[in-house]
Amino acid sequence: MGLSQYENTIINMAIESWRLSRLFIKAVSKLDPSETNKYIGQLRYFQKNIESSLEDCNLKIVNIEGQAYDVGMAAVAMNIEDFDENDVLMIESMIEPIIMGEDGIKRQGMVMVKKVEA
Repeated sequence: MGLSQYENTIINMAIESWRLSRLFIKAVSKLDPSETNKYIGQLRYFQKNIESSLEDCNLKIVNIEGQAYDVGMAAVAMNIEDFDENDVLMIESMIEPIIMGEDGIKRQGMVMVKKVEA
């Protein structure tokens, strides 16, 4: 069953807020350390409110960075063609998070993977 327009809109807003948060962290990291903590605190408050609103809609953002990559995951590896099928891969970064609902995956994530060196 497809997503309702309401669900799709909420999911899109969640993904865009996630992207904005990541960009905000990069920008704040360039500031003087004494300023950084104040802005990071405000970001955490924003993220907490987003997560709470998503919970009200029975949705959750899932970030799987740093985990071992498996083809059956709820995320598409954008650079999978750069590797052999026998390579052991891990998720280097999330391009877009996974969105989960009560009944399972609402939106697949997008990731970049890297080879794990033995």
